[in-house]
Amino acid sequence: MSPRCKVAIVMGKSDEGGEPHRQQSMVVVPLEIPGVIVQRSTSVFGYDDSGHGGHAEIVYRNVRVPRENLLGELHGGFAVAQARLGPGRIHHAMRLIGMAERAFELMCQRSLVRFPFGRAIAEQGVFRDWVADARIRIEQVRLLVLKTAWLMDTVGNRGAATEISAIKVAAPAMATWVIDHAIQVHGGMGFSQDTPLAEMYEQARMLRIADGPDEVHKMALARREINRFRVAPTT
Repeated sequence: MSPRCKVAIVMGKSDEGGEPHRQQSMVVVPLEIPGVIVQRSTSVFGYDDSGHGGHAEIVYRNVRVPRENLLGELHGGFAVAQARLGPGRIHHAMRLIGMAERAFELMCQRSLVRFPFGRAIAEQGVFRDWVADARIRIEQVRLLVLKTAWLMDTVGNRGAATEISAIKVAAPAMATWVIDHAIQVHGGMGFSQDTPLAEMYEQARMLRIADGPDEVHKMALARREINRFRVAPTT
């Protein structure tokens, strides 16, 4: 939806009878050519950022582009997508750590100036438990993301597959937990535009679905772990 966006990358079926990973292709489609219809901007949790970007619903009606607009090889779209998903998921996880740190900072600052029943929230035992849990969760995910990035550098996407799946599940879960508790400390203010917490929660919650839902990543991770313990048949 950004006015600067001039092309779309479209992934579609190019060989329905091919191998499962060789059925799709990616092509570059200029948005101004006939048949490309931008229907509307879609909101996420009610947030509409169409003025700066955002997600569009697009209809392609008898759109034709030249063969040189193909990205990579014919029927190789799945490989192109997978090549960027590993680094992309690390990028998501890094952003989530940053959001969690910002929420943690706001939570602690608010706890020192809010005095329900005449006592600062920072002095409440349950809040201190939240602080300890938040710091532990953030650092656990940070170290897992660092390990995943190191594996990407040393053994590549395939060698880091388990860790990539793990951070895609762990990072959004951690961030939503920390942000949710920060909202709780702010009370009604946490839901409003006076803090970034509500929008950060929306982004963190959305990332439990974007680039594959939690359940898919857990399924893939579990399959790889179980396969490590399968005994090869003897001949």
